[in-house]
Amino acid sequence: MTGNFLLLFLVLFPILGGLVSYFIGKKSRIARDYFADFICVVEFFTALYSYKFIGSEFFAPGVCGFGLKFTLDGFRYIYSVIITFMWAVTTIFSREYLRGHRNRNRYYFYILMTLSSIMGVFLSGDLYTTFIFFEMMSLFSYIMVVQEENHEAQRAAQTYLAIAIIGGLATLTGLILFYAKVGTLDIKSFSTLNPEIKNSLYIPGILIFTGFAAKAAIFPSHIWLPTAHTAAPAPSSALLSGLLTKSGLFGIIVLSSGVFIHDSLWGFMLLVLAVITMVLGAVLAVFSINLKRTLACSSMSQLGFILTGISMQCFLGAENDLAVRGTVLYMIGHSLVKLVLFLCAGVVHMNTHQLNLNDIKGFGRGKKILMFAFIMGGLGLMGAPLWNGYLGKTLIHESIVEYIHEGKFALSFMSASSEKLMFEICEWLFLISGGLTTAYVIKLFIALFIMKPSPDLHQKPVYLSLPNKIILTISALILPIIGFLPYDTGDKISVLASGFMNAPEHHHFVNYFSFENLEGSVISISIGIIVYFLFIKKFLIREEKYLDLWPEKLNIENYFFRPVIGVILPFIGAFVARFTDFITAEPIRLMLMNISRIKFVRPPEDLDFGFYKDDGKADTIGTLLPSSLAYGLMTFAIGLLFVISFLMS
Repeated sequence: MTGNFLLLFLVLFPILGGLVSYFIGKKSRIARDYFADFICVVEFFTALYSYKFIGSEFFAPGVCGFGLKFTLDGFRYIYSVIITFMWAVTTIFSREYLRGHRNRNRYYFYILMTLSSIMGVFLSGDLYTTFIFFEMMSLFSYIMVVQEENHEAQRAAQTYLAIAIIGGLATLTGLILFYAKVGTLDIKSFSTLNPEIKNSLYIPGILIFTGFAAKAAIFPSHIWLPTAHTAAPAPSSALLSGLLTKSGLFGIIVLSSGVFIHDSLWGFMLLVLAVITMVLGAVLAVFSINLKRTLACSSMSQLGFILTGISMQCFLGAENDLAVRGTVLYMIGHSLVKLVLFLCAGVVHMNTHQLNLNDIKGFGRGKKILMFAFIMGGLGLMGAPLWNGYLGKTLIHESIVEYIHEGKFALSFMSASSEKLMFEICEWLFLISGGLTTAYVIKLFIALFIMKPSPDLHQKPVYLSLPNKIILTISALILPIIGFLPYDTGDKISVLASGFMNAPEHHHFVNYFSFENLEGSVISISIGIIVYFLFIKKFLIREEKYLDLWPEKLNIENYFFRPVIGVILPFIGAFVARFTDFITAEPIRLMLMNISRIKFVRPPEDLDFGFYKDDGKADTIGTLLPSSLAYGLMTFAIGLLFVISFLMS
């Protein structure tokens, strides 16, 4: 093993902490809770301290065959700090939130294992290491979704795991093809690939992208996100929304800023998916009447905004500074905003045990700290000037405007006028989606803090403990600090992180508070106010009651994905397996059909291995072979060998 062992410590320390905390929990629940807090706080300060080691690497040869490689640059450093900060906050918050819940020992163990896995993803120096920790993270985080073990949680966890496995298999297939073409999975080498070979990398790239997009909840693999976030405990929802989705974006950035750097065709694919995800998520959030589901659909929409920024990096080429910095700041801003808002949702749920807006309306009245935190998170999510979300949203919007005004349109299959029109439409969809964000933030605020409470609304004497009041206030204060000091915070952070995305060395100065930049935010907020008063208040609220008017038949999880995964794919798999068995067994049967004198006697200990006649009589080899489980497995293995040989050729 060579390199900086601090990187290895950041990855492995939570695993060790998880194992120790599990055994401590067998003796003392209180000691376990505080020990888990201690592990996360140590991890946070270690991540902060690692700033002086930016540029270092660590390599463990032979581990898992190819070896594991970790590296630390500006982007990885920033996200290591954010990950560990959010993990520390949510772990401390969990003490009060999970009081009285079952399976807390399991919860803390898997929370720390997931922390280790996501640190492995963000510190990975090659896609092999990324994939290993990405899959570990998917399996460990499954427990975060299913924690409550009720019907809703089990169903959501099924969907989450199915999407994770299918995406993981797609990524693994893509990595095999990619390595066969390129001969390396080292992330640093991707931007220097021979341009002539890139045309042969689209299929591997799309397969790899599929797995990462599934975790990032990009349409159409977004279906796990609304149900998983709603079913999981609120601290887990904050991590799922704020961080685990960003691990998918990490992989997409590696592909888009490395393998397909400045590739407009790849950027077009991303842009189409981004716009659909951005608009659909915002629409779903407007119609939702469940607090956490609204925030989950909001996350889907915000991930579409971020993917728009990644796509604009491809279109703008070497002049993509605004898009790069906007992507960085939007990712960071969304992570911090969703930490605050999901913790606010956690406060509501642990006091009322409800999430439906009709059941929790008016809960926040008179609760100043909860109101302050929600306002900070809401303004950050809306992209209001002087809050953190404004910076990233402004830079991505300006990158679209810059591309339109420059007129250097790059899509060969589209005329310049058509491409210009397409981007003008995208710009308006960007602004309208931002307006819908404002609309559902207003909806949630009025429901929680303005409406009169229901007569049967349950209220605790003390709605939030002092430690949780402190961490919620600190988390909320970060959002306006970044927004009020954009040049001392946002610009420095984005410049430090931009090297990971191969941004140009020269960085544009941006006057965030000029009329041109404020105009986009003002338009979006104005659209949001109009949507709330002319649509939500008029059509989605009747007599102080929120109406659930989203058509059930538009639920693509129930009417498309579950039938496909549960019925159609198994049928296709069985058909292919039977057809393969038939075409390989028939020639053998024809060759052996005349050897009828050779007899076989059923071994009594082999009742479940092969297929035999019920009367126990001897069977011929010609009848036995095509029906044997062992023979079926053998032909399946032969088929796999043919597939692998084809893929590697």
